[in-house]
Amino acid sequence: MIKIIFSDMDGTLLTSENKLPEGFDAMIAELKKRGVIFAPASGRQYFSLLDSFTKYEDEFLFLAEGGTLVMYHGKEIFSQPLDKNLALEVLEEGGKLNNILCVYCGKNNAYIRDFQDVPIYRAELFKYYTHAATVKSWDEIDDVPIKVSFFDPVGNSQESIFSTIKKFSDRAQIIVSSIHWVDTVRTGVDKGLAVRKIQQLLDIKPEECAAFGDYLNDCEMMQAVGYSFAMSNAHPDLKKFAKFETVSNDEGGVLVGIKKLMEMGLI
Repeated sequence: MIKIIFSDMDGTLLTSENKLPEGFDAMIAELKKRGVIFAPASGRQYFSLLDSFTKYEDEFLFLAEGGTLVMYHGKEIFSQPLDKNLALEVLEEGGKLNNILCVYCGKNNAYIRDFQDVPIYRAELFKYYTHAATVKSWDEIDDVPIKVSFFDPVGNSQESIFSTIKKFSDRAQIIVSSIHWVDTVRTGVDKGLAVRKIQQLLDIKPEECAAFGDYLNDCEMMQAVGYSFAMSNAHPDLKKFAKFETVSNDEGGVLVGIKKLMEMGLI
C-alpha cells in the first residue's frame, strides 16, 4: 500500500496559472483519512512551499530546493549544504553572464545582488523564493548555502547558463531544472537522493511510494519510487523513466493519478 506521495510543483501539481487543481483539498482530506503522507517535492524555497500550503504546514513533508532541504512538522530532517567557498565561486562566474539573475539560496533566505533588483527578476524570484533579500556583496551573507540558482528570462538556460556553469561539474551537481533555471547543488544531491533518505528515516519501502513529475530534474525521483507518473506535458525524456502517464497539470493530472492508485487498490 502507498504510504507517501511525492509531487513536483511547477508543471506538475500547479496549473499554468500557478494555482492548485480543483478538488485538491478534498483529495488531501481523503489521503489523510487513509494514512497517506503528501510531500511537495520542488526546486522552490521551503518558505515558498509553506506559503502555498499554509494550512498543511504540520501535515505535509516538504522536499525543498530540489531535495537539498527536507522539512517535516516544522523541523529539518535532512539537508545537504553546498560548500560556501564553492557557492561564492559559482556565483562569481555566473555574475559574468549577460542578463542572468544569480541567486544565493540559503537555509533561512534567498539573496540577490542589489544591482539585479529589477522588476523582471524580482517577479520571477518571488514565484519561487517568497523570502528574499538584496545584498551589496555575496560575502556579507551569513547563511548556509544549499543551492545556487541562475535564471534566464529568455528561456534558453541550456546555452546561456549551463554551458558556462558546467565547468564546476567536477565539484558540484549542475542541474537544468527548466528552460529558464539552472541549479548548482552538492554533488550527488537530487530529489531521488532525498526520497531515498526519507524512505530510510521513515522506514518506508520504495514500493510504498508514488511520485509525479514533468521535467528532467524529476528523473531520479521517478526511479526511487515504486509508482511513478509523468504528466502528459512532461519532457519526453522524463516519460522514459515513469511507469505511468497521467493527464496534464492543467487537467489536474496529479489528482487523476492518485485516483488511479485508489482504483488499483494501492491507497
